[in-house]
Amino acid sequence: MMVNKTIILDEEKRNIQSRRFEELDINPQLQSRIKNKGFEKTTEIQDKTYEFISQGKNVIGIANTGTGKTGAFLIPIVNRLLYNKNKNKTIVLIPTRELAQQVEQEFKSLCKGLKIFSSCFIGGTSVNKDIDKLRRLNHVIIGTPGRINDMIKRRVLKLHDFSKVVLDEFDTMLDMGFLREVQKIIDQIHQRNQTILFSATENPKQQNIIDTLVHSYEKVRVSEGKANRDNIYQDVIKTKDDEEKKQILVDLLRKKEFKKVLIFSETKRQVSKLCKILKKSNLRVDEIHGDKSQQYRSKAIQKFKSGSIQVMVATDVASRGIDIDNITHVINYRIPSSKESYIHRIGRTGRAGKEGSALTFL
Repeated sequence: MMVNKTIILDEEKRNIQSRRFEELDINPQLQSRIKNKGFEKTTEIQDKTYEFISQGKNVIGIANTGTGKTGAFLIPIVNRLLYNKNKNKTIVLIPTRELAQQVEQEFKSLCKGLKIFSSCFIGGTSVNKDIDKLRRLNHVIIGTPGRINDMIKRRVLKLHDFSKVVLDEFDTMLDMGFLREVQKIIDQIHQRNQTILFSATENPKQQNIIDTLVHSYEKVRVSEGKANRDNIYQDVIKTKDDEEKKQILVDLLRKKEFKKVLIFSETKRQVSKLCKILKKSNLRVDEIHGDKSQQYRSKAIQKFKSGSIQVMVATDVASRGIDIDNITHVINYRIPSSKESYIHRIGRTGRAGKEGSALTFL
């Protein structure tokens, strides 16, 4: 049975701060590429950080997933590179492989034909190919802390002429134990004069760490570091046993409104087991977790993105790489282990002002 149905909507909608991109001081070549991507207005986080980042200030941004954080740092970075490619070289550190690939795709779409070059470095891919990439000119390096450090240790990645650092999804970076790796990389950037840090959640325990990494910063908050619940319907489903739980889940997934569904379970084994059950029920489903190869995970996410599968079953860590619009439902098949985990999970739906639903089985 379904209980405690909560529909949390702001009674007084805040005025979201936004401007048309053409109002911003952006190079005409970049303006045309932004327009070609169909972007007309800034999101709130883009609007509030654009001038700070463009002026070279250190920035801490607190914003939920799906609020345009990637564009918030990529657009001013590309704009500054167009004016001076040598003085604005940037390294972007991202916690998960899939998200790093998505950021690079976004970067390339903004830079097409502008002679601004980037490379992406993530685990699970060929080290030799990565070494080859570093023989070419790179204005922007995007990657996960583990592989970036590997390239530094091999002495093929030298950061002496890089001056800008972006730490994206910093709360996830800490959750995944990357702090030491991040610090090692930052120590190699002797010319660092700007650090941009984005996080979906704000935890007082993180503040000391942030203060050691980023000095004299502008803090921009477009969320309170809590779940973005304004347009997410949250339901709790109580079941008497596992059998009823499976049956209710299958019944829900057969409903037409469950178009693109992300299901969370706690362990790799649980994810695989649930995926098999759903496949037996003739549902279009795939799974991602740490035991799957990088190639498998990338293909599964692409299938989910394109709609060739309806359901993705994932662990918390693997799901952090999913940056997909139009997820209609997030289902917590197992209760998340922490409040932060719950915030990250439900933040996969209800993105960019759209409505979404989050269901949690008890």
